[in-house]
Amino acid sequence: MQGQILTIGYLFASVTFILGLKMLSHPATARRGNRIAGFGMVIAILATIFLYTDDTGNHLHNYALIAGALAIGSLVGVLSAKKVKMTAMPEMVSLFNGMGGACAALISIVEFNHYISKPVRGEQWIVYPPLSTLSELNADSLVQLSKGPLLVILIGLIIGAVSFAGSVVAWGKLNGRIRDITYKGQHVVNLLVMVMVFAVAGYLFYHIDSGITPTLDMHAGHISIGFSAAYWVKMLFYLVVVLALAYGIFFVMPIGGADMPVVISLLNSFTGVAAACGGFLYDNKAMLTGGILVGAAGTLLTILMCKAMNRSLKNVLIGSFGSSSAATPGQVHTQEQGVYKEISVSEAALLMTYANKVIIVPGYGLAVAQAQHACHELEKLLTEKSVDVKYAIHPVAGRMPGHMNVLLAEADVSYDKLLEMETANEEFSTTDIVLVLGANDVVNPAAKTDPASPIYGMPILEVESAKTVIVNKRSMKPGYAGIENQLFFRPKTSMLFGDAKTVLQQLIMVIKNL
Repeated sequence: MQGQILTIGYLFASVTFILGLKMLSHPATARRGNRIAGFGMVIAILATIFLYTDDTGNHLHNYALIAGALAIGSLVGVLSAKKVKMTAMPEMVSLFNGMGGACAALISIVEFNHYISKPVRGEQWIVYPPLSTLSELNADSLVQLSKGPLLVILIGLIIGAVSFAGSVVAWGKLNGRIRDITYKGQHVVNLLVMVMVFAVAGYLFYHIDSGITPTLDMHAGHISIGFSAAYWVKMLFYLVVVLALAYGIFFVMPIGGADMPVVISLLNSFTGVAAACGGFLYDNKAMLTGGILVGAAGTLLTILMCKAMNRSLKNVLIGSFGSSSAATPGQVHTQEQGVYKEISVSEAALLMTYANKVIIVPGYGLAVAQAQHACHELEKLLTEKSVDVKYAIHPVAGRMPGHMNVLLAEADVSYDKLLEMETANEEFSTTDIVLVLGANDVVNPAAKTDPASPIYGMPILEVESAKTVIVNKRSMKPGYAGIENQLFFRPKTSMLFGDAKTVLQQLIMVIKNL
C-alpha cells in the first residue's frame, strides 16, 4: 500500500513539474508556475522520506540528519534568494545549477560504493540455508554483476562533475573573481583531458569484473553473498572524478563573457541529464521526470540561443568569443571610428515627449543601476502624453537567458509591450526615438558590416533604422564582449552619459515639467 501511495506522490510531482515548466514560458504565470513546481517537489521529498522502502523492506531511519540538511539548505536558499540583486541573478543561477551537478556526482559516488559491495543495493542474498559450509557454494557461478547500473553511475558522475566544476567557474567569471584564461594549444589540452575521462571510464566499465571478487559469509545458518573490490577499481573510479572536475574547469575557463548565457544554459542541461541518471538508479519517477525536463529545456534553450547569435554550439565552445579582444580602458574613440556626439537630458526629454513612437532597448547597464522601475515610470509618463512606447528584447541581452524579461517583469512592465528581436527590427524604421539603456553588443552594427569582428554574423537589434538613437552608458568602455561599438560613432546616434537610474529619473522630472 505504501508503495502505491509513493508512486502516486511521484506521479503528482511529475505532473506539477510539467505544468510549472509550461507556466514559466509567460511572465504573467511564471511565479505561479514556480510555486506549483515547488509544491510538487515538497510532496516528492516528503513521500520519499516517509514512504520509501528498500529491497528488503527497510524504511529510512536517519530522520535527524535528513531534517537538519533540509533546514540548513532551505535557510541558505531563502536568505540567498531574498538578498540577491538582479545583477547578481545570473551568477546565482549558475551557482545553484552547480550544486545540482554536485549532488548528481555525489549520488554516483555513493552508489558506486554500494555497487562494488553488494549485488543489489541494501540486500543480502540468502541462498540454500541447509548448506553448512562455505565451500559447498560456488559464488562465481551464482552471482554476476549487472553492467547497466555501472553505466548509469559513470554517466551521472562525469556529467555531474563537469556541470559542477564548470558552473563554479562560470559563477566566478560572472562576478569578476575569475578571468578568462587562454593559452596556445588550450583546445588540444581540453580535448586530451576529455579523451582521458572517457578512456579511464571505459576501461573501468569493461574490466571491472576482473577487479571484483565475490565474498561469502555465514551467519545464523544462512549464507550471504557480497563483493570485495580491488584497490585499482576504486582508484580508477576516483581518477574519473578528478579528471571530470578538471575538464569542467578547462571547458569553461577560455569561454568569453558574451557567450556566458549560452554556457549557463548548456551546463543547466548537463545537470538535468545527471539528475535523470540518479532517477534511473533509484527508480524515482519524480527525479527522472525532473531531470529529463531540465535536460531537454536546457538543450532546446541552448540551441535557440546559438541560433539567435547565428553561431554553432561548437563555435561557442571553442571560439573563446570575447575573451581576448577587449579594448584598453580609456580608449574612447579612434581615428578609424570617428567622433561621438553627446546629448543633454533636457534635449533627450524634449525629443521623446514630442515623438510618436519610442522603443526602449534594455541591457545589462539597466540591471546594474537597478533602473527597471524608473524605466517603467518613464514609459507610463510618455504613454500619458500619447507616445507609443515599446521594448525591444534581444535573446542574449544581459548575462543569462531571459535576463531582461525577468528584469522588466519585476517592474510590472506589460508583457504585450515586449518585442522579440525579429518584430522589433521590423518596427525600428517607423520609430522616432530608440533609447538604448546599457545595451552594447546586441546593437553593434559590426555584426553586420565588419567581417573581421568576432560578432560578425550575429543577429542584432537594428536600431540604426530609427530616426534618432540615444544611447545611455556610464562611459565609452566596450561591452561585455570587449568589442568597441560602431553605433556610438554613427550620425544618428547621440550619447547620454550617466547612471541609468539617475538619467531616467532626470528625464522623468524634465518631461513632467514640459
